[in-house]
Amino acid sequence: MTEPLFWLAPAAAAVGLGFALVFFLEMRRQDEGTPAMRRIGAHVRAGAMAYLKRQYRIMLWVFTGLALLFAVLAFGTGLQSRWLPLTFLCGGFFSALAGYCGMQTATLASGRTAAAARSSLPRGLRIAFRSGAVIGLTVVGLGLGSAVFWLLVIDWSTPPAEDGHRLVLVTTTVLTFSMGASLQALFARVGGGIYTKAADVGADLVGKVEAGIPEDDPRNPAVIADNVGDNVGDVAGMGADLFESYCGSILAASALGAAAYTTAPQDQVSAVCAPFVIAGLGLLLSVAGIFLVRTREGADQEELLRALARGTNTSAATVLLASPLVFYWMDMPNLWGIWGAVAAGLVTGVVIGRATEHATSASHAPTRSIAAAAEEGAATALISGLGTGMLSTALPVLAVVTGTLLAFLSGAGFDPGNISEGLYGVAVAAVGMLSTLGITLASDAYGPIADNAGGNAEMSGLGPEVRARTDALDSLGNTTAATGKGFAIGSAALTAMALIATYLEVVRIELLRVGQHMLELRDGLIVATGQADLADFMLYFNVTLLNPVVLVSVFLGAMVAFVFSGMTMQAVGRAAGQMVIEVRRQFAADPGILAGSSEPDYTRCVEISTAAAQREMIAPSLLAVTAPLAVSVLLGVPGVIGLLVGALSTGFVLAVFLSNSGGAWDNAKKYIEAGHHGGKGSAAHRAAVIGDTVGDPLKDTSGPSLNILVKLMSIIAITVAGLAVSWSL
Repeated sequence: MTEPLFWLAPAAAAVGLGFALVFFLEMRRQDEGTPAMRRIGAHVRAGAMAYLKRQYRIMLWVFTGLALLFAVLAFGTGLQSRWLPLTFLCGGFFSALAGYCGMQTATLASGRTAAAARSSLPRGLRIAFRSGAVIGLTVVGLGLGSAVFWLLVIDWSTPPAEDGHRLVLVTTTVLTFSMGASLQALFARVGGGIYTKAADVGADLVGKVEAGIPEDDPRNPAVIADNVGDNVGDVAGMGADLFESYCGSILAASALGAAAYTTAPQDQVSAVCAPFVIAGLGLLLSVAGIFLVRTREGADQEELLRALARGTNTSAATVLLASPLVFYWMDMPNLWGIWGAVAAGLVTGVVIGRATEHATSASHAPTRSIAAAAEEGAATALISGLGTGMLSTALPVLAVVTGTLLAFLSGAGFDPGNISEGLYGVAVAAVGMLSTLGITLASDAYGPIADNAGGNAEMSGLGPEVRARTDALDSLGNTTAATGKGFAIGSAALTAMALIATYLEVVRIELLRVGQHMLELRDGLIVATGQADLADFMLYFNVTLLNPVVLVSVFLGAMVAFVFSGMTMQAVGRAAGQMVIEVRRQFAADPGILAGSSEPDYTRCVEISTAAAQREMIAPSLLAVTAPLAVSVLLGVPGVIGLLVGALSTGFVLAVFLSNSGGAWDNAKKYIEAGHHGGKGSAAHRAAVIGDTVGDPLKDTSGPSLNILVKLMSIIAITVAGLAVSWSL
C-alpha cells in the first residue's frame, strides 16, 4: 500500500490490544470478595470454559473438513481462490480467540464487580465497564489487525497488472477471511443463545414460577448454568458476531472502493485504504471515550445511561470531526461525499441505539405499558409486548433507509446514475457505524458482567444495599444489551447491502476467469466484461422484478429468515424442557435443596445445557450454509441476488422485532420487581415472568442470530460465485 495513513490502522490495532491488556490486568488486581463469592465465580468460570472447550472441539472438525473441501475446489478444480482454505481457517481462529478472551475476562470480572459494589456503585461500574472494554478492544484490535495482515500479504503476492482490476482481485480475495469469521460467529451465537436460554427458561419456570424462590437463588439447580449462559451467549456470542461484522464491513468497503475507481489508480488506492483508516481512527477515539465513563454514588438509571452515553457519543462526535482532516491528507476523491457517508453511518447507529433504548428501557412508556398490562394477566402482557416489538421496527427501518439513501447519494456525488461510487458510500457508512465499536461493544459486554455480578451477590448472601447496587448495574446492563443488539442488527443491514454489491464484482472476476471477456446485452449491445458497470451486469443476468427467478428467490430468502428463527426457537424449547425436568427431579429427590440444607447438582444442569446447545445448533447452521449454495447451483446469479435481498429485508425487520419484544418483556419484569404494580410476588410479577420467559429466546437466540444469517449467506454466495457462473442449471 502506497498510502502513508494506511499504517494508522495497524498502529491503532496495537494500541487497542495494549489498552485491553492494561484494563485486564487492572481488573485482575481487584478483590474477588468472600470465599463464597470466589467459589461461585469458580463454578461459573468452569462451566463457561467447559462449554467453550466442547464447542471449539466440534468447530475444529467442521473447519478442518471445510478447509479440505475448499483446498480440493481451489487446487483441483480452480473454482475457488487458492487463498481460501488459509483465510477461512484464520478467520475462524481469530473469531474464536476473541470469544475466548471475552469469556475469560467476563467470568473473572463478575465476582470482582460484586465485591466492588459492597463499597460503592461507581467502583462497581468502573470494573464492569473497563472489563467490557477489554472485550470490545480485543475484538476490534484482533479484527483490524487480521484484516490488515491479509490485505498486505495478498497484495504483496498478487502479480502486477496493467488494468485497475488487480486491487479488485486482491480485496475480494481478502474478503474470504470473513467467511471463517461468519461461520464461527453463527455457531457461537446460535449455540450460545440455545445454551443460555435453555438454562434461563428452565430456572425461571421451575424456580421462580413453581417453587416461588427469587432469581439467582442458590437453591435453584439451574442457577449456575444460567449465569454461565450469560457469558456464553452475550459475551462469546456477541463478540464473535461483531468481530465478523467489523471485518466484513471494512473488507466489503475496500473491495467496492477498488471497483469504483478502476480508471484512477491513485484514487483507487485511497478508496481501498480509507475503510482501514476510518476503523483505526475510531479505535483510537474509542479508547479515549472509555475514560469518560464514570458516575457518582446513588446514581439513578437515567444518570447511569448518561454516563455510558457520554463516552460513546463523544467518540462518535470526534470521529465525525476528525475524518475530513484524514480524508484531506489522503487526497480522497469526493472528500465531502465520503465524509457524508461516514456521518450517515454514525448517525444511523445512534438513532437505532436510541430507538432501541426507547422501546426496551423501563424509563420509557413502551416497557412501562407492558408492566401495566401484566396486572391483567400473562395474556395481556404477551399481547402488549408483541405489539411493542412490532411498533419498534419503524424507527430502525426508517433510520437504515434514510442512512442508506444519504450514504449512496453522498458517495455518488449526488448523481444517482453513479452506482459504483454510490454503493461504495453505503459500504463506508457501515464502516462509519462500526468505527467506534471498541466502546460500543464495551457498553454491551458490560451487561452480562453486571448480570453475573448481581447473581453472585444474591447467591453469596450479601446485604440488601449491595444487591440494590448490583440491581442498578444489572438493569442498566439490560438496556445496554438491548441497545447493542439493535446496533449489531443495524450494522448487519448496511454490511449485507455492501456484500450484495461485492458479489457482483466477484461474478465479474469469475466471468473473466472462465474466458468470458465480453457481455452481450439487449439490442445487440456488447460491453467488455472488465469495463462493464454494475447496471450492465444486472441487465446481462436479467436481475429485474419481472424475472420469475428473482421473484421466487426473494420469497425463498424471506422464508429462510423465518424458518431459521423457528428452528432456533424450537431448539430452545426442547433444551429448556430437558432443564425443567432435571430441576423438578432434583427438587423431588432431595427436599433439603429447597430447605437450604443441601446443595443442588449444578454440574448436571450445566451438562444438559452444553449438550443441548451443541446438538441443536447444527441444523440452523446447515440451513444458512446450504441455502445460498443450493440457489447458486439451481437458479444462478439472479436467484442468488433475489435470495440475499429477501433474507436481508425480512431478516432485518424480524430481528428488530424479536430482539425488542424480548428486551421490553425483560425490563418490564425488572420494573415490577423494583416495586411498581405490586412488586415481587404479585400477580403482575408472575405474569411478567412468563412474558420474560417467552421473550428470552426471541431476544437472545433467534433475533441476534438473524444478523449473522444474512451476512453469512452473502459471504457464502461470494465464495461460491464460481459455481453460479460456471455450473448453474
